[in-house]
Amino acid sequence: MTEKTPILEVKNLWVKLPDEEDYILRGMDLTIYPGEVHALMGPNGSGKSTLAKVLAGHPGYEVVDGEILFKGENILEMEPDERARAGLFLAFQYPMEVPGVTIANFMRLAYQRRFDKEVKYGDFYKILLQHLKKLEMDASFAARPVNEGFSGGEKKRFEIVQLSLLEPQLAVLDETDSGLDIDALKVVSNGVNLMRSPERSFLVITHYQRILNYITPDYVHVMVEGRVVRSGDAELAQQLEEKGYDWIRGELAAANT
Repeated sequence: MTEKTPILEVKNLWVKLPDEEDYILRGMDLTIYPGEVHALMGPNGSGKSTLAKVLAGHPGYEVVDGEILFKGENILEMEPDERARAGLFLAFQYPMEVPGVTIANFMRLAYQRRFDKEVKYGDFYKILLQHLKKLEMDASFAARPVNEGFSGGEKKRFEIVQLSLLEPQLAVLDETDSGLDIDALKVVSNGVNLMRSPERSFLVITHYQRILNYITPDYVHVMVEGRVVRSGDAELAQQLEEKGYDWIRGELAAANT
């Protein structure tokens, strides 16, 4: 039986802001295999969003030590667009507006770069409408500037439209549930679930258990002070919902005394 190769390996990752002494990620380790859904939870300031941005190649962070292997290749020397073309996707916690650039033009360019092929505008428009429909977004959104005038829920739905259209092998969802009402949360979660496959993996970053009621994770990790301190199954997320994070901090403090 052939052993699976991890789709993502984060090994002993130490990250800080330039010109700062304190580390945000402190020996972070995480391994994800194809087809798995991992949830990463933790209190504010634990480094969850920093990890997401470093995975995507954000230039505002300094990686001091460690490595990130995506499909076996160290991606730390790759530019953000190279990582995206390789199949790594980040859904932002706070999606940006891009005035003057329509969704249709924006996504056509991304689609062509991702799959390295030219697609006529008319042909792509039909593809885009199919993906908008999946996320219950009207066809009129195709002609609107990217995220301009969108509600919080519409921005998050459009993030999942991008995920659906670009078909990444690893999708990192950075607090996609924040600011969503229950109806929007169900639509977004359904979009993610439709994308689950044996070849595609997800890293769902969240504070709360509620999105995990709709996207059932294979593994749950708790992050505190820049590293994973506990891992388990979906039941661990329910424990965190009931007890909060203080019991984890208490156990860490007791172990260090």
